[in-house]
Amino acid sequence: MADKEQAGAGSLLAQALRPADLVAYQEGSVVSRTVVDRKTGTVTLFAFDGGQGLSEHTAPFDALVHVIEGEAEVSISGKPLRVKEGDMVIMPAHQPHALKAVKRFKMVLTMIRS
Repeated sequence: MADKEQAGAGSLLAQALRPADLVAYQEGSVVSRTVVDRKTGTVTLFAFDGGQGLSEHTAPFDALVHVIEGEAEVSISGKPLRVKEGDMVIMPAHQPHALKAVKRFKMVLTMIRS
C-alpha cells in the first residue's frame, strides 16, 4: 500500500476489528470500503441494502465472498446459491457471477491476484 493509502487505513492497523462495524448500510445503495489494497490482492467490505446487488460480470481472478451479516443470492454461471451470515463462496475466475441482497447483507470480498 502506498504511504498515502496506508495513512488512510492507519486507524485499522494492528488491532482487533469487527468487519460489520467498518461499513454502513445506505438506503437503496451498495456501499464498499477497501481495507487492504495491494498489487497482489484486495480485501473490500460491502454493505448491500435489501434488493440491491452487483450485476453479472467476470473477474480475471478467483474471489472469496464471506457473508458477515444478512442474506444474499450469489449466482455463478447461472447457478443460484443462497448464502447467509457465516457462509463463504469462492467465485471462480472467468466465470460470470452476480450478487443480490435477499435482505440487507454485508460481506468481505477477498481477491488474490496471483
